[in-house]
Amino acid sequence: MRVVLVSGVFLYVASIFLFTDRNCSSSEFLHSSRFTSTSQFGHDHSSPTNLSHLLFGLLGSQQAWHYRKEYIESWWRPNRTRGYLFLDVAPTGDDLLPWSSSSPPYRVSDDITQLIEETKHVAPIMARMVHGIMEVFREEHEGVRWVVMGDDDSIFFVDNMVDVLGRYDHTKYYYLGGQSEYLLSNHWYSFNQAFGGAGFILSYPLAKAMSKYVGTCLRRYPFLRSADQITMVCISDVGVTLTPLKGSHQIDLRGDISGLLSSHPKAPLMSLHHLDAADPIFPSMDIFQSVHHLMKAAELDQSRMLQQVICYNRPTNWSFSISWGYSVHIYENIFPRSHLQLPIETFQPWGVTPKDPPYYLLNTRFPTNDSCEAPHVFFLENVEKMNKNEILTTYSRSLPRGLKACSYSGNHSADYISRIEVYSPRRKRIEVRS
Repeated sequence: MRVVLVSGVFLYVASIFLFTDRNCSSSEFLHSSRFTSTSQFGHDHSSPTNLSHLLFGLLGSQQAWHYRKEYIESWWRPNRTRGYLFLDVAPTGDDLLPWSSSSPPYRVSDDITQLIEETKHVAPIMARMVHGIMEVFREEHEGVRWVVMGDDDSIFFVDNMVDVLGRYDHTKYYYLGGQSEYLLSNHWYSFNQAFGGAGFILSYPLAKAMSKYVGTCLRRYPFLRSADQITMVCISDVGVTLTPLKGSHQIDLRGDISGLLSSHPKAPLMSLHHLDAADPIFPSMDIFQSVHHLMKAAELDQSRMLQQVICYNRPTNWSFSISWGYSVHIYENIFPRSHLQLPIETFQPWGVTPKDPPYYLLNTRFPTNDSCEAPHVFFLENVEKMNKNEILTTYSRSLPRGLKACSYSGNHSADYISRIEVYSPRRKRIEVRS
């Protein structure tokens, strides 16, 4: 990977060879070895996992789908992605009918009124969502290895999901998913719970077991108010615990989440949720424009999405933090990777802010107006294929930093930089590191 900086005053092309550092190279690693289990369900279970092995069950409502369908259509691949959208009632309205071929095929959720009345369930909508596990499982079995449950505003990065799931033995019981970023959410429900908006994933054998147990489980736990918690305790009763996935993001945060997305953990990005509860992730764009803009980079290379690369230009004492496909930060100081890997706390906690920290299930660093610590921030402007070997991502300055140069490291101001060009290989990056 290499970087080109462009001045806002005149075309200033600076070839900074900081990416020749072996720690910043984009060298590939060998794919993790694949298991070779014996076929258990009449299929070849030793073949590499691909998109056809994933079955999606998306839970939504007819009312919300009028405006949320853009989330799903941003990543859904018609005639390639398998799965269904489960609505509470049949769709109506000229904006929904005829049903769009860009959307998943829909089903109307089962009427479980009798079960709700028998058990006096405290959260009928949550019970319907849990019941959806059984409903999606019964739809189709041929070749399914993983059942992925999500919401109608879940954004999935399916190529990365295929790569990550290919590392697990789908013939065994697996319950995978992301935890909440908000510490109290995990405390209120469970630190062993996958949060469904980020998507939880069941291996085929576990989905099969759960499909038989859902009715019994809903009758056993009519006092639980969270679909994700009900699912977790049901799976726990079957004898399985959560395998956390760091790339699955519930986004239980408010406000500006750019600090989190600019310092993504070293794991493939698998999902984003609750984007309508946060600020648009790109300046001067609305929520849906931002989602489609991000997916332009994902369409060319999901393996590098949000993967943080940290490098240095010693002559100017600058540190670079690149979140591929999203943002670039320039610091007028040399910071260790351990510092730059901490997200800047640009966001606020989900719900009521506790009196005292900690607030999050991750370490953060505070925003600052210290010119030696505050970054110059650039966001994705464009992404394009250059040739058969390279992808060019261009990042433009969002706002002037408005601070003097850092005198501590030599007064080498980066104010004149208006655009940054990053060239990266087009080959897939299976594993990532700083």
